[in-house]
Amino acid sequence: MYTDLNGKVAVVTGASKGIGKAIALRLAQEHMKLVFNYHSDQNGAQEAVDQIRENGGDAVAVQADVSKEEDVNKLVKTAVEEFGDMDLFINNAGMEKETPTHKLALEDWKRVIDVNLTGTFLGTKAALNYFLDHKREGNIINMSSVHQLISWPHFADYAASKGGSKLFTETVAKEYAEQGIRVNGIAPGAINTPINAKKFADPELYAQTAELVPMNRIGKPEEVAAAAAWLASTESSYVTGETIYVDGGMKLYPEFKDGRG
Repeated sequence: MYTDLNGKVAVVTGASKGIGKAIALRLAQEHMKLVFNYHSDQNGAQEAVDQIRENGGDAVAVQADVSKEEDVNKLVKTAVEEFGDMDLFINNAGMEKETPTHKLALEDWKRVIDVNLTGTFLGTKAALNYFLDHKREGNIINMSSVHQLISWPHFADYAASKGGSKLFTETVAKEYAEQGIRVNGIAPGAINTPINAKKFADPELYAQTAELVPMNRIGKPEEVAAAAAWLASTESSYVTGETIYVDGGMKLYPEFKDGRG
């Protein structure tokens, strides 16, 4: 669909499953070359690589912890070594853990912040340095969540990380706009990913979540990937510092639907 992406190189973190995998597969369909990391799911990462290659694309999977600067820098180095360049960096890797705030252990708080927020910082920093060193325009996409806007009890660490990601994205976008480096976010709502598959397979639990969505259904990873492809392309060339909500309207306060309130 986006011919300008043909032959370009993207790094996508956390692409061994879920939304990250869907993004990698969509960008491969756009004939981009992919480097993506996995933390522990080597089999999932290899399956994604095999699927891309079977469809005529090219991809490399690298074991890396996005909370470690040397690992993130390794992803950029791999892109250059394998494909000669890097045009796009997508900070997608993330995690969540449900715990009442008064019981939230400091080490669990730190881990969620390290992966979700520090990982986004490190990926953005690595991409900025590459683009600036090579005096070129570039593109960074940070995966956030509707919970950068909607508070979420029992997930204070996650909500804090995504709220931080929103202002980080906007700040960096402003800081580097004159250099032609675009930085945007995507905020998914309820998406049917492997982590949610068991929950959404239960009709009652599916319906409970769908009630929170004005479109009355759960989203697909491919729908998030479509937004990523658009932001990656020159079709969005005048867009920076924005967040695209792929949430079926979840952030629109569905409790007020039908004039209630």
